[in-house]
Amino acid sequence: MTLTGQSFIAGQWRGNADNGQFYAFCPQTNERQHQPFFNATQAQLSEAIAQAQTAFKTYRRLSYSQRAVFLRNVGEELLALGDGLIETTMLETGLPRARLEGERMRTVNQLNAFAEALEQDLAPLALARQDAAEPGRAPMPKPATQLRYLPVGVVAVFGASNFPYAFSTLGGDTASALAAGCPVIVKSHTAHPGTSELMTRAMARAIQRSDVPDGVFSMIQGADYALSHQLVGAADIKAVGFTGSLTVAKALLETIHQREEVIPLYGELGSVNPQVVLPGFAKEQGNTLAPALVQSLLMGNGQFCTSPGLWLLPAGEDEFEAAAIKAIEAAPSDTLLTPRILSSFERAMDALSDNTNVTRLARGAQSQPFHANAHLYACEAEDFINDASLHEEVFGPSALIVRYRDMAQLLRVVSQLEGQLTASVHGSKAEIAAQETLIDELSYKVGRLIFGQMPTGVEVCGSMNHGGPYPSSTDVRSTSVGLQAMTRFLRPLCVQC
Repeated sequence: MTLTGQSFIAGQWRGNADNGQFYAFCPQTNERQHQPFFNATQAQLSEAIAQAQTAFKTYRRLSYSQRAVFLRNVGEELLALGDGLIETTMLETGLPRARLEGERMRTVNQLNAFAEALEQDLAPLALARQDAAEPGRAPMPKPATQLRYLPVGVVAVFGASNFPYAFSTLGGDTASALAAGCPVIVKSHTAHPGTSELMTRAMARAIQRSDVPDGVFSMIQGADYALSHQLVGAADIKAVGFTGSLTVAKALLETIHQREEVIPLYGELGSVNPQVVLPGFAKEQGNTLAPALVQSLLMGNGQFCTSPGLWLLPAGEDEFEAAAIKAIEAAPSDTLLTPRILSSFERAMDALSDNTNVTRLARGAQSQPFHANAHLYACEAEDFINDASLHEEVFGPSALIVRYRDMAQLLRVVSQLEGQLTASVHGSKAEIAAQETLIDELSYKVGRLIFGQMPTGVEVCGSMNHGGPYPSSTDVRSTSVGLQAMTRFLRPLCVQC
């Protein structure tokens, strides 16, 4: 598919080399691609914001059924892009075809799930309620009140590097904001700008089919960080959806807190996703569990936000560790999404290897110098407790085993954990039932507590929560996946009569 490298500003493709340009990168060949993408100007971004605010006054008044038709049309146009979209994304990310085809369908399913909720009048998801008047109540009559939910306004969405469909241009943040009645301005991720352009073409056709205002969606291309800060600092932006690093989220929050009106940034920032292996299960099922954990770790070459990066294992489980070592050493190396991510991963591996309290148990072969190979490390529980650097997420195929002596020490390890997106507990039903204190402690560390399953994979459904205590996300009350994601972009209004 031929690309233009332009931004999409309220129905118009805009951009040229006058404001500078950047290029996508092909991880599989380790080379810069040839198609230039043009940095949007500050004036173009300002125009997108102004058009979105104008569109908000019309779009928010559309019926639920009209919004549902729009979302379904977006999904249909996304599928209509066909193989050209998959091939473009494969070049930009190095991700395999089967993974991308599955993620594309998940993205369509997200759009359809919000459409179905709107069609069934579930939006805003059973939050609305009313109380009848009691005119004869003494000493004062009670008025009738009704609690409604209104869209907050224009939403800024930042594309994620690791999920070019499901968490980017037409992903969950965009779908949930549009379902709530909010126009969206997407800041495309520079790791996959061609993918974003193609997905925006699908959006443009859906807008034309659905009779919604052009300003309801814009997509900004640009490698200039100033654009991101201009976007979140604009007075007409009322909320932000972000998936990425804690460092970038902190920088955006600094800009937001300089605004006259401070707005929410709903950030999903990553996690080490601890895997708690209980003693009985380790002895009985360790040979099966260890390779399953490695398989989960290697999904996306360790670049899932739910990747299991921390394994809490009883000390002395040599068979489990031997099985994990075997699986790691057999793991093929693969590319990471960007050279910057690769450099960060290599620095993290060097730091772990240099840490005198940590032992490298295994690493996979590295078939290309620009690949990341799997690593497995181990340390004792006391060393983990006392070394905060070991608590940090490594974005890539690496896991750390923490060996605990007894349940008391395991509880101390859990108490030192920061907020996590997920944690899994691996044990028999009887063994888990006997660990009420552990389960309670874990519950206050995570947004999703999993029993006997891997953390990778996030189901799109009404009961899903993809968030967690800080720093896994910026708002412990929110989710970026599932139908409740819509509530981030709604505000309450009480009507009294």
